[in-house]
Amino acid sequence: MKKIVASLSPEEEVVDASNLILGRMASYVAKQALEGKKMVVLNAERAIISGTKARVVARAKTKLKTRTLGNQEKAPTHPRRPDNYVRRVIRGMLPWKKTHGKQAFHRVIVYVGVPKEYEGKTYNTVSHANASKLRVPFITVAQLAEEIGGIPA
Repeated sequence: MKKIVASLSPEEEVVDASNLILGRMASYVAKQALEGKKMVVLNAERAIISGTKARVVARAKTKLKTRTLGNQEKAPTHPRRPDNYVRRVIRGMLPWKKTHGKQAFHRVIVYVGVPKEYEGKTYNTVSHANASKLRVPFITVAQLAEEIGGIPA
């Protein structure tokens, strides 16, 4: 049985990732994208990853060492730039192997900083993802990108 979905233009929601916990913000963005909204994430480099700097960087560098002994084109690619890193985290929260998961992923756009077309608009924030109550060490995605060889912010 096929589901027929009306092709309406999806709503657009702009989220400012500044001072937001990356995982909580990403789960919110993924959920909204699955519901059909076009999600735009700004200031991706300012998102926060909890944990000590040494531990977070060590885990990221371990992922970067993952490779295959066979065809290198089929090896996993791990992003180093802040915008691609955040986008990959969001992808991990979507059912990527299903059609609706891929369609939802294509509705997600992530930017470093704020592009000109979004400068005057209002931004939403995810209240439950705010890092102001975080009582553990943390680093930003920009700091992580600098450590693993991404473009410095």
